[in-house]
Amino acid sequence: MDKPGISVEASERGGEIRLGGKLGGMTLAMQVLTLAFWPLLEQVLAFFVGTTDILIAGRMAEGEERVAILDAMGLGGYVGWFIYIFQGAVATGVMALVSRATGARDFKLADMALGQGMWLGALAGVAAYLILQVGTMPLIGWMGLTPEAAVHAEAYIRMLAWSGPVAGAMFAVNAALRGSGDTKTPFLAMVVVNLVNMGTSVLFVFGPAPFGGMGVEGIALGTVIGWIAGLLTVVVMLALKKKEGLRWTREGLLFHGETMMRIWRIGVPQAIEIAGMWMIHSYGLRVISGLKNDGALGAHFIAIRLESMSFLPGFAIAAAAAALTGQYLGAGSKEMAVQAVRFSWKLAVGVMAFMGLCFVFGRTWLIGLMAPGSELHAELAGPLLVVCAFTQPFFASCIILKTTMRGAGATKLVMRWAFSSMLFYRVGVLWVLARLDMVSLTGVWIVLGLDLVTQSVVFTRLHFQGKWLETKV
Repeated sequence: MDKPGISVEASERGGEIRLGGKLGGMTLAMQVLTLAFWPLLEQVLAFFVGTTDILIAGRMAEGEERVAILDAMGLGGYVGWFIYIFQGAVATGVMALVSRATGARDFKLADMALGQGMWLGALAGVAAYLILQVGTMPLIGWMGLTPEAAVHAEAYIRMLAWSGPVAGAMFAVNAALRGSGDTKTPFLAMVVVNLVNMGTSVLFVFGPAPFGGMGVEGIALGTVIGWIAGLLTVVVMLALKKKEGLRWTREGLLFHGETMMRIWRIGVPQAIEIAGMWMIHSYGLRVISGLKNDGALGAHFIAIRLESMSFLPGFAIAAAAAALTGQYLGAGSKEMAVQAVRFSWKLAVGVMAFMGLCFVFGRTWLIGLMAPGSELHAELAGPLLVVCAFTQPFFASCIILKTTMRGAGATKLVMRWAFSSMLFYRVGVLWVLARLDMVSLTGVWIVLGLDLVTQSVVFTRLHFQGKWLETKV
């Protein structure tokens, strides 16, 4: 199925392409595993942080009040995704530019992208904050939450919005470091984010006066403080680094419009794609919140949190693959870029398929951890984990192929095809089923699974066509 010009065998015979730094002396498998190791630990830690938030929320009350709190946290987690849309777009542009510059040994450009990306990420976070200040109440009203859940959701979202500028700056700095091949420093900074987040959230909810008793607002405040601590950590660590690699420079930190535009040009298509995804997902959440089942939104959120045990390792592998893709393309080797993608693809499918089996056989126990003693959530979320188990190999394909295409700078290509599939399934199909009153929570997840299957087929075809390798950044 290989096209001329991207033959895997050709690169295996040549062997003349070597990356700089410690990656240069490694096999491709070791390069992927080395770059994925720290992001994997980071993702595992992030899972426990998110799980801690649910464990706290699930133990704040009983009965109907607990259902309202978990529904509010479900919407709050979705809004948290919105906060990171623009920051993630900036981070994608920064990683693509830094990885290409690193592969081409243009370290001045890499340092420039680091500084400009940090400011651009902070500005993106400010934009997200302002949008949420205006749009929080209309969103809550549109979702149709109960009055009790709406109160909790507003308190959580308005506090969480303050994390936007700080998280945006940190996203950009971490992306630059990963693009340069340094995945350890972002991990250490995220350790600080997560530990501070967990500790302060527990303190603000269950701690003694005057700190405790803040409810869901305390969980969000812990997240804000965690991001502040993490940004300070990564900035200082980067300033103290003495080895070769990215560094703060006066020229990089002063405004440079051309570099900002290069970052933004790569990131804008992803911002449009993910903003479109967010709006599409909002319709899906609206369908779920309109179901006759009490607690459907909370059960949906619990199932997603458990599924993250699978897709977070997938994203860690994809981050490594994207960095290698950009570096090999910057070094002039399309063949090695393709090899990096395909090795990572096989690895992610294997890991996520295995996790899918764990969801099937351990679903009762896992749901019980999140909402102990809640038969309602066990009944609603159990079938969702069975559905997601079958979709894991397809989800893995989407994660690897889309992330590596973005890492190569082909964000417009990803946007066009991903958006089309999601619009068809997650709006069109769900709208028809909702109008016919033929949809359930499990049915919604089946539709989402069909979208992943379709996207995996489309992006597999695009990968083998090879046009994404020709993208200019």
